[in-house]
Amino acid sequence: QVQLVESGGEVVQAGGSLRLFCIASGRTVSTGGMGWFRQAPGKGREFVAIITRTAGTQYYADSVKGRFTISRENAKNTVYLQMSGLKPEDTAVYYCASTPSYGLRRQESEYTLWGQGTQVTVSS
Repeated sequence: QVQLVESGGEVVQAGGSLRLFCIASGRTVSTGGMGWFRQAPGKGREFVAIITRTAGTQYYADSVKGRFTISRENAKNTVYLQMSGLKPEDTAVYYCASTPSYGLRRQESEYTLWGQGTQVTVSS
């Protein structure tokens, strides 16, 4: 059984940078893409970014475009989220997730496997 484990979240000052990690452990399964979502206090979970498994195509939410970069190393079963220019409104629990579907999937319901999340707090 495959599990996703996120790490890298911490408290950082506004304008700072962080790199989040998502490692898939267990039996490797094929997947159409890997995504990052986030959930701020009192809000629903929102899409952040996706990278496809084959072509490595990326897509970002408008709120993070130009500041966040998603990447992956298939040989290490690892997905990264490099975050820079962090703002207090980026404070949230960040989740990685996998989707078996191909294409740039952005809906939470299209993802079938989720990690437990890692907390990112941006202080002003």
